Amino acid sequence: MRLRRLSLAVVLALAGLGPGAALGEVCARDDAGRELCLPAPAARIAALSPGATELTYAAGAGERVVAVVDYSDYPPEARQVPSVGSHTRLDLERLLALRPELVVGWITGNPPEQLATLEDMGLPVFYIEPRSFEGVASAIERLARLAGTEAAGDREAARFREGMAALAERYAGVEPVPVFYQVWDEPLMTVNDEHLIGKVLTLCGGTNVFGELDRLVPRLDEEAVLAADPEAILAGGMGEENRDWLTHWERYPELTAVARDNLFFVPPSLIQRPTPRMLEGSRLFCEKLEQARERRGG
Repeated sequence: MRLRRLSLAVVLALAGLGPGAALGEVCARDDAGRELCLPAPAARIAALSPGATELTYAAGAGERVVAVVDYSDYPPEARQVPSVGSHTRLDLERLLALRPELVVGWITGNPPEQLATLEDMGLPVFYIEPRSFEGVASAIERLARLAGTEAAGDREAARFREGMAALAERYAGVEPVPVFYQVWDEPLMTVNDEHLIGKVLTLCGGTNVFGELDRLVPRLDEEAVLAADPEAILAGGMGEENRDWLTHWERYPELTAVARDNLFFVPPSLIQRPTPRMLEGSRLFCEKLEQARERRGG
């Protein structure tokens, strides 16, 4: 992959620095496989997804975030940062006015043509899309490198790795629980085993009843769920405390998950964003599946 270097003149102009500013090149490879080099750690960062915002703060660079997108609600201080639209439609004029020195883009979530426009204008775009637990930890470390906050980023990455490893050890060899995870309601959607959420299910000793489907986020109908007859159903919802998606399944008392009261709610932000909070969400997943095992009776 070609090495992309933002010209010194562009960086200095964007940052409002003079030619005597202290410099020190920093480089990192993004999740698109491209190496990005900056002549100095980024002091002004635009995070173009809620997950990118969380990862940047986790990397110790929260004070450098000058732009976010809608629903960037964690940590709480991120809510005070100017929004430049949604992750699917960016207000480029507003974004440029905030003079970012680094743009953190979402490979499959941001409009590729808008990210390409930013690059054509000389802005450095670092593409992220963690697809594994290690990918989450690595993203934190790489963002910390680009922001010059390695000490904080390395600590958080180590905490996440150690926590996930502890869960894997604790739930190794447990009795499997057939699970349906609902990621959306209309249309009805789930995840396969290659999805990061699917990997959480496996870590906790769950068997994803739709894990072998080809698409990362397959669409389903109710009949498919009824035929699969999962022992547990886990879902988020439209909001952090909205359990309506689970209430829907109560109309099918013949489902094993309903009969055993194994309808479990997990706040979506804890599991649907590839960030360190996935550790907390994974602990909840594992606890819910342990409850399902306990309800099997003799």
